[in-house]
Amino acid sequence: MQIKRFDIQNFRKLKSCKIELSNETTVFVGANNSGKTSAMDALAKFLSERKFVFNDITLSNRNNLNDIGKVWVMGEEFDPEKCMKEMEQIMPVLDVWINVADNELQYVSNIIPTLDWDGGFLGVRFIYVPRDITKLRSIFKDSFDAAAKTCSSSPKIKLSLWPQNLCDYLGKGDLFHTLFEIKAYVLDPSKMEEDDLQPTDYLMECVTSNPLAGLIKIDIFSAQRGFSDTSDEKTAETNYHAQNLSIQLKNYYDKHLDPENEPSPEDLRTLQAMEKAKKAFNEILSDKFHNAILELEKLGYPGINDPRITIESKMSASDTLRHDAAVQYALTSNPKEDLKLPEKYNGLGYQNLISMVFLLMRFRDDWMRTGKANRELLENRIEPLHLVLLEEPEAHLHVQVQQVFIKKAYDVLTNNQFLKEHSNFRTQLVISSHSSHIAREMEFKDLRYFKRLPATKDCIVPVSKVINLSGVFGEDNETTRFITRYLRTTHCDLFFADAAILVEGSAEYMLLPHFIRNKYKELNQRYITVLEINGRHSQRLKPLIEKMCLPTLIITDIDSGSLEGYHSHILPRRGKGIISTNYAITQWLLKEKSLDKLLDLSSKKKEKCFKTPYKFEMRIAYQMPVMVEYDGEVHEALPSTFEDSLVYTNFSRFSSKTGEGLMKNIYDTCNEGLDFASFHEKIYKLFRGKDVPKAGFALDLIYSVDPEDLQVPNYINEGLLWLQDLLDKHE
Repeated sequence: MQIKRFDIQNFRKLKSCKIELSNETTVFVGANNSGKTSAMDALAKFLSERKFVFNDITLSNRNNLNDIGKVWVMGEEFDPEKCMKEMEQIMPVLDVWINVADNELQYVSNIIPTLDWDGGFLGVRFIYVPRDITKLRSIFKDSFDAAAKTCSSSPKIKLSLWPQNLCDYLGKGDLFHTLFEIKAYVLDPSKMEEDDLQPTDYLMECVTSNPLAGLIKIDIFSAQRGFSDTSDEKTAETNYHAQNLSIQLKNYYDKHLDPENEPSPEDLRTLQAMEKAKKAFNEILSDKFHNAILELEKLGYPGINDPRITIESKMSASDTLRHDAAVQYALTSNPKEDLKLPEKYNGLGYQNLISMVFLLMRFRDDWMRTGKANRELLENRIEPLHLVLLEEPEAHLHVQVQQVFIKKAYDVLTNNQFLKEHSNFRTQLVISSHSSHIAREMEFKDLRYFKRLPATKDCIVPVSKVINLSGVFGEDNETTRFITRYLRTTHCDLFFADAAILVEGSAEYMLLPHFIRNKYKELNQRYITVLEINGRHSQRLKPLIEKMCLPTLIITDIDSGSLEGYHSHILPRRGKGIISTNYAITQWLLKEKSLDKLLDLSSKKKEKCFKTPYKFEMRIAYQMPVMVEYDGEVHEALPSTFEDSLVYTNFSRFSSKTGEGLMKNIYDTCNEGLDFASFHEKIYKLFRGKDVPKAGFALDLIYSVDPEDLQVPNYINEGLLWLQDLLDKHE
């Protein structure tokens, strides 16, 4: 048995989305404010009965909710059933689809849709709806009418009294939670794969509000954690997110290990030792307090008929784990050297890693009723599904341990002999993350990308959709391996960016951040990921970029070549039948090879808009003609690389200031006295050799020239301005 999919509607940014779960670990990735936390909260609130608040309703639905309230206030004919159907289109909804094997029917007898069902998928819909729609209408109307009457009694006083509308009414205090509840309905498995979510069959209402109780055990680990805060122990004992390791160990001991809790034969030796220690301690206490008690008795209290004072300890092993020094870290491997420190003196990142892993162990052992918790099996059987929701584990983990944690998390949750022997008991781990280090450790098939969509006429607020990245490269395993290795070798935050910039060379990759920081302030405030990828490999990122629908600027070389030697490079010149051999230009975005046409192509035609599956824009930027004043005359230079375009654009600087390596060669060429055609050809050859140190050129340039003083090549400037304007429009 396993959870196949969650369908969420009308919950915050998630107007309508479908989230498929992997068999083991599923990771939610996406830019800031893309809905990852909304998805985690929706699962927690529907399946773990956490409290809903009015702001959980998608903002674009509020006008529709107020329209319902207007009808109520106007006193029009009221149809409760029709009104409940209207509410369903507005209120938060969660569909849970579970794949059930033939031998697991005993767990799902309460949600089988028909007697003909013989295994496969089962679906349950949870809706947050009014407990009593008639009562809600009545009390809202009374409150609205009373406010209107009060205002009308003093027309000179301009005051807006609560409630102004139905949203205003439900948003006050605890009314939303008090007047609404979760109702559950069985779904039709035959309609599971339909694009539109199936209508609710109100005749299929479940007997309980959570028919999955006893079927799915849910443990939740939220992002707001304070492991090292021991100031509020009472809160810490009931709140996973404020626990240090000492308190976690104490809670684990109380539930699974305490020998005083329904002792078994193997606990007798432990209890005997504790009793012996208690007796010895009581004798010491009696001796130590003897004189003090005698002094009290001389005061005439207690009297003859009063009970006498005795001192006796109440010793409990659990109490020894209560204080913040119960867990210590040994600083040497030699047991004879007693060098230890309490846990709060250990590094916070390492301490939090241990705490989080131990909490996962506790989730597992609570589910499996390990140790003393086994008595719960007499009342409730073990649930066949264990769903663990883990929100942003990187919140308190250093970079070095984030990858360690994600590699071990699922193994910790399933490290149990019973689970290894019974494959029908399954754990599924769902993680939301904003860490590229965590995302890099996962396979594409386990990533769910939350894509932000801008507001439209149909939906007046931005919402999000969820894109399943499994199968993004189809059956091309070679490309999958290449992209996976590539993203793991680069510190790539592609899955969390507002936009991506793909650059072809190392020099562009090094200087582009300086350009953005100094000359494009609005763009510098966005989350942009810059990826360096060789031109002939750029197409391998094409399926991923298009699947993610990520706004992308590609900065590449025009790669002028001849038809005869397609992969050879030649000096770019007009009217010579020269073509571009760059894949991104000729095959991906522009599908144009002629160099003459590409040089004169308007900026607008370099932009492309895609609509699969959601609308997004891409643009390509390649070298364009640069007008250079050389030897007293203005000439058209046709650059073919970033470096020579940078030289032509900043000709006065390169011709007046020397340096080392390529910087010196450029200076010498600029001042050699060549005619412009010869000068143009020599500059071309400087950057086209096999062993040209382009990265060294960029480093020399950064060392000798402030990048802020450089003029950005025109083709890059156009591309960055386009991306800046595009993101401003999205905002």
